[in-house]
Amino acid sequence: SYLAGAGGTERPGETAPTSAYSSPARSLGDTGITPLSPSHIVNDADPDVSEQQSFLVVVAIDFGTTSSGYAYSFTKEPECIHVMRRWEGGDPGVSNQKTPTTILLTPERKFHSFGYAARDFYHDLDPNEAKQWLYLEKFKMKLHTTGDLTMDTDLTAANGKKVKALEIFAYALQYFKEQALKELSDQAGSEFENSDVRWVITVPAIWKQPAKQFMRQAAYQAGLASPENSDQLIIALEPEAASIYCRKLRLHQMIELSGKTAVNGYSGRDTVGAGFAQAKEHIRRNRQSRTFLVENVIGEIWSELEEGDKYVVVDSGGGTVDLTVHQIRLPEGHLKELYKATGGPYGSLGVDYEFEKLLCKIFGEDFIEQFKIKRPAAWVDLMIAFESRKRAAAPDRTNPLNITLPFSFIDYYKKFRGHSVEHALRKSNVDFVKWSSQGMLRMSPDAMNALFKPTIDSIIEHLRDLFQKPEVSTVKFLFLVGGFAEAPLLQQAVQAAFGDKCRIIIPQDVGLTILKGAVLFGLDPAVIKVRRSPLTYGVGVLNRYVEGKHPPEKLLVKDGTRWCTDVFDKFISADQSVALGELVKRSYTPAKPSQLVIVINIYSSEHDNVSFITDPGVKKCGTLRLDLTGTSGVAVPARREIQTLMQFGDTEIKATAVDIATSKSVKVGIDFLNY
Repeated sequence: SYLAGAGGTERPGETAPTSAYSSPARSLGDTGITPLSPSHIVNDADPDVSEQQSFLVVVAIDFGTTSSGYAYSFTKEPECIHVMRRWEGGDPGVSNQKTPTTILLTPERKFHSFGYAARDFYHDLDPNEAKQWLYLEKFKMKLHTTGDLTMDTDLTAANGKKVKALEIFAYALQYFKEQALKELSDQAGSEFENSDVRWVITVPAIWKQPAKQFMRQAAYQAGLASPENSDQLIIALEPEAASIYCRKLRLHQMIELSGKTAVNGYSGRDTVGAGFAQAKEHIRRNRQSRTFLVENVIGEIWSELEEGDKYVVVDSGGGTVDLTVHQIRLPEGHLKELYKATGGPYGSLGVDYEFEKLLCKIFGEDFIEQFKIKRPAAWVDLMIAFESRKRAAAPDRTNPLNITLPFSFIDYYKKFRGHSVEHALRKSNVDFVKWSSQGMLRMSPDAMNALFKPTIDSIIEHLRDLFQKPEVSTVKFLFLVGGFAEAPLLQQAVQAAFGDKCRIIIPQDVGLTILKGAVLFGLDPAVIKVRRSPLTYGVGVLNRYVEGKHPPEKLLVKDGTRWCTDVFDKFISADQSVALGELVKRSYTPAKPSQLVIVINIYSSEHDNVSFITDPGVKKCGTLRLDLTGTSGVAVPARREIQTLMQFGDTEIKATAVDIATSKSVKVGIDFLNY
């Protein structure tokens, strides 16, 4: 058989080549393909894309780093979005429409509870017993920070024990599935089946492909959908969902930061906070259901947005900040992505991290590490206390913020160091943080603002870079969405830096923007028409060897023909525009006419200019195996045509190979976790 850079499995007893230059093809008995020239490219939308399954309801899950929630809409009344109004056991000073993304497993590693319930139960356990239970929070960031994510990636619980990430994500999604189906059944008065639901799960746009795929696998494991019925689940990109929602807003549902104009019917002299409160009251009076806030979102792209207008959505959450640039395409108001999603790990977790660094500075890193392991529930308590004070931080605040230290912190510190917490504070010389006799850390507003600074600076710097790009130069609006967008310090920083470049707008209930947008997206997934490909995709082929052009170590001579192995034949480049459902076709022919199996390997890379599949950063992400046996009776042309199609534009990518002579075909979903 012909050897080619088609990848495959090694035979027993063979070893993979070790030299960086030797081709993977040398040790592989795989058959090769070579491009049929001229290779034709057809870009046509797939006719099957429009066939929609009928679902009774769309349920969106916003699985956040710090908090999560769900919302739904019946397909018969798409203008009404139902959002959870209150979760059991909510915190004072924090809106409870989302519940903390925390999960508790029993010592036997079975699911116990999620959200506030998990936190409260864990907190009430006896400290020695608590060490046996597995408590996890803020674990979503692991998918962003793990370079080589696989189905076996671990997470670490508060007590230091390890669990499989896939299991935890599946448990969490299963919890939301059960909650939602129960709520829907209660509302409808009859049993709601999972098959009636189209699920939407949101993920950051800047996540790499493996993380997006990981979320889908977890959802399959949780029983939301199955690989055979993959259309039942849509993985939506968070800033895209926010974008869809923002376009639907009417002006009274927004707060403009410049304060120059009256928004919500209040003059700019009122504080933004007062505007929020009255706006919330206005919605509350509108219409109520038992546990849900129902909001009417029929709204037009408000009169000021015109064809071709560009806007930036800055989605700042707990873990990441995601920036997306969209343009309006009329008449239908479809969206086009103008610049690939950018951003980074600059969510509000950064503020928690700075607080932890401050505690280490005062009390010593060794103590904080020990305290977290020995008194995990008290540590969670301390962070909850910090969270509510964090939300009280504001640019114009003058009075100090008090953070109650749990009794066990004070007690454990004395045992650990042999002197008091008060002594540590005096000795540490940390300005702006004092000890109050009521057992509290008193932080001056400056001290609190300093904790926000690194994270906010990173966001502003990232936005500055984005505004340098030619595609972004004429942006009309900047929408600030996501939970961290509620922070007045962030609002002020964005206004100060970009208020002269564009109008900065914050939707009310800004933490729920993504959730509501995800529901709208599930009702009409075709609203986003053009995306940017995050990666370069191609297949490994053999080309005729050209002296001087191809490296000598890639030369392969077979039956007198000189081939160059491992050539990367590109389908699409990173950051290229792709329309929803767009197909890219390429035709190949077996390098040897008598081949009975054709193996086409698909590769991806973050770089644009890839020549060979052996280039650094090129990863294999799919294999199409076409079995040509049993076709001997068919008149096969001398140059057999194998057509390979890749369908882009959706958040997931599918590939197909067709043997034109026999119309046999195979399909594969691109897989970033198992290669």
